[in-house]
Amino acid sequence: MPEIDPSFLALPARELAAAALARAGELGAERAEFRLARVRTAQISLRDGRLEGSSDAEDAGLSVRVVHRGAWGFASGIARTVAAARQLADQAVATAELSRGLRAAPVVLAPEPVYPDVTWISSYDIDPFDVPEAERVGRLRELSERLLAADGVDHVDAALMHVRENTFYADTAGTTTTQQRVRIHPAFTAVNVDRGAGAFSSMRTLAPPTGRGWEYLTGTGWDFDTEIAELPALLRDHAKAPGVEPGRYDLVIDPSNLWLTIHESIGHATELDRALGYEAAYAGTSFATPDKLGTLRYGSPAMVVTGDRTAEHGGATVGWDDEGVAAQRFDIVRDGVLVGYQLNRQMAAETGMNAGRSNGCAYADSAGHIALQRMANVSLQPDPAGPGTEELISRVERGIYVVGDRSWSIDMQRYNFQFTGQQFHRIENGRLAGQVRDVAYQATTTDFWGSMEAVGGPATYVLGGAFNCGKGQPGQVAAVSHGCPSALFRDVNVLNTRAEAGK
Repeated sequence: MPEIDPSFLALPARELAAAALARAGELGAERAEFRLARVRTAQISLRDGRLEGSSDAEDAGLSVRVVHRGAWGFASGIARTVAAARQLADQAVATAELSRGLRAAPVVLAPEPVYPDVTWISSYDIDPFDVPEAERVGRLRELSERLLAADGVDHVDAALMHVRENTFYADTAGTTTTQQRVRIHPAFTAVNVDRGAGAFSSMRTLAPPTGRGWEYLTGTGWDFDTEIAELPALLRDHAKAPGVEPGRYDLVIDPSNLWLTIHESIGHATELDRALGYEAAYAGTSFATPDKLGTLRYGSPAMVVTGDRTAEHGGATVGWDDEGVAAQRFDIVRDGVLVGYQLNRQMAAETGMNAGRSNGCAYADSAGHIALQRMANVSLQPDPAGPGTEELISRVERGIYVVGDRSWSIDMQRYNFQFTGQQFHRIENGRLAGQVRDVAYQATTTDFWGSMEAVGGPATYVLGGAFNCGKGQPGQVAAVSHGCPSALFRDVNVLNTRAEAGK
């Protein structure tokens, strides 16, 4: 089993926390939180099997957040001394004094049990940082060269990103947590160049980012060898495929595409701070406002969506969030009806949702940033007795099987959207009948999810996601996963993107 990085445990976290929390108490803070965070990120890129770039960076620091006289205060720094920790408490309390005049009401936080001195490590086998760089580059080069050797592949881009995130958290209630998360994302993009037409086509591996270690690239959790072998033929077919005829189609959507539609139209739409208007100046609001809780018909009865910070290998999976709240799984949509939101301790106290308890959705991407309400692993659940992907396809007379994500567009209320993909396979009389290209499907959120006739069974379920979900001012990024099965949607509007662009 993995262990917490000894070099992180050697840092004087407890001494610094004790000094900061004690000083905040001396100054009259009703509550104080201390975080020591260290995030190490490595990235490697290859072009046609040749190393283009390699970086290994670390972000480390400490922060103090307080509630003082009913207002938030926050301060952060990088000096790891007792004097610096006490000074951060001084600064946080001073900030709270300044911000008192801006608050609409005193800050109240939902209660949470105390967790004294607990530890959590994410589920992985081999820390990628323990693997020599030459070995990591070698594996990327090996797979790149296999692609380059295939007919119809002119160029290959390979990229690898992996992260180890360590956090120590302590608060004046008595909770103390030490955590370590490891995540990894390899990606290979094959390019076909049609020099006669002056055009090119590209196709990327479908392997999602995941909360695993180096074992992900060597056969655990994903079969890269098989996918690399299959990719050139799919790319050749795509390059020769005709453009889609616009119109209404039934769609069978693969998890490799549907995860992103979930992220944009459900994940962001059910963040309670967005629904309450907190993000209106930057990232928009949400059509799924709190007055619709329990009544909004989000989709068909086949739609069951959960938020989950406990999912194994999930990008947003933790043991405790950055407010000391234990990770949980909770309902967001049940039988097609909106029944819950993602929320932190302040919003849980203000609204009384989730029985007045936070569902553990607070996160800061570094010690230099304040914890925001951030997305859990928001996932569409499979039908326990549901069909396989081939059976869903067999139910379609005229349609398209959509595979892989590419571009997307959605309005500021998460309601009107348009999504493309990587592979589009025509369905005729229940069978795949070759690829088409230039496809985008377009709908409103409720119409789209309302058209979902069936979801696949557990065997079709895949945990997709992203490492770069953005939010907040100043901006923060967070890793998040979205699981889903294959799903069947009826009578969805399909555009030809090339024709829409006037080409």
